[in-house]
Amino acid sequence: MKKPPVRMCIACKNAYEKKQMLRIVKDKDGNISLDFTGKKAGRGAYICDSAACIEKCVKNRLLNRNFAQEIAPEVYDAIKEQYGNRQD
Repeated sequence: MKKPPVRMCIACKNAYEKKQMLRIVKDKDGNISLDFTGKKAGRGAYICDSAACIEKCVKNRLLNRNFAQEIAPEVYDAIKEQYGNRQD
């Protein structure tokens, strides 16, 4: 039996099964967004499906390191908004 894929959260550094996490994806055009399906094309970073980890990612600007570029504050705001809208 195969082991399920495991990914590490960029905020809390805990490892969880891939299907339990959210993926933040940067597509070939440089657009960054939450990928709720986990199947969008592009470079991905994984984060826990929790408001605390999303908040930590935004506060500490953790995507700058993962995507090796300066990420605009508007992108972090958009990610926070996408996550909030999904919870409704």
